Amino acid sequence: MTAKLPAPVVLENDVVRLEPLTMDHVPDLFAAGGGDEELWRWLPIDAPRSEAELAKTARKLIDDDVHVPHAVVAKESGRAVGWTTYCDVPGFDESIEIGWTWYGRAVWRTAVNTSCKLLLIDHAFSLGYNRVVLKTDHLNLRSQNAIRRIGGVHEGTLRRHRKRTDGTWRDTVYFGILEEEWPQHRDRLRNRLNLS
Repeated sequence: MTAKLPAPVVLENDVVRLEPLTMDHVPDLFAAGGGDEELWRWLPIDAPRSEAELAKTARKLIDDDVHVPHAVVAKESGRAVGWTTYCDVPGFDESIEIGWTWYGRAVWRTAVNTSCKLLLIDHAFSLGYNRVVLKTDHLNLRSQNAIRRIGGVHEGTLRRHRKRTDGTWRDTVYFGILEEEWPQHRDRLRNRLNLS
C-alpha cells in the first residue's frame, strides 16, 4: 500500500457526521469557535478574528495535498462544530495521522470527540493503514488524556519540534494505535457511548 491519503468521504454515526470540509461550513465553524483563544491555543495559527480569516485557513486545508479535512457536524443540531483531518505521515509506511482537530467549547466533554475518532480510525484501518498517529503539544494535557482514553499509546516526544505562534518551542508528544490494538478499544468506546 502506498502512503497516498484517502479520498474525502462522508462518515457518520448516531452523534456526528463527518463531511468533506467546504467553504459552506465556515459560518457555522466561526460561530462555534472563531476568536476563542483557548480553543485555538494549541493549533499552529492564531485564533481567527473573522469569518474571512477562518475561511482563509479552511481554504488552505482544502487545497493542500497533505490534509484531508472534514467538517464535524453534530447530528443533534445539524451544524458544523469543528473540523478534523487525516494527515500525511512522512517516514512511516502504511500510517496515517489524525490531527488539526478542533471543536467549539459547546461540545467539549461530550461524545463528539470520541465519536469522530471511532469513525476516522475505523475508516483508516478499513482502507489498509496499519497505524494511526495522533500527536499534540506536550503542554496540552487535556488532549493527551483524550488520546489515551481512546487507546493511544505514547510512542515518544520530539523535543523542540516546532515553534508555536508566540515564538516559544513546542515539544510534540506522539501516540499511536496499531490495527491489531484497535478492536478492543473500539468495542469499549462504542459500548460506553451506546452506539449501534
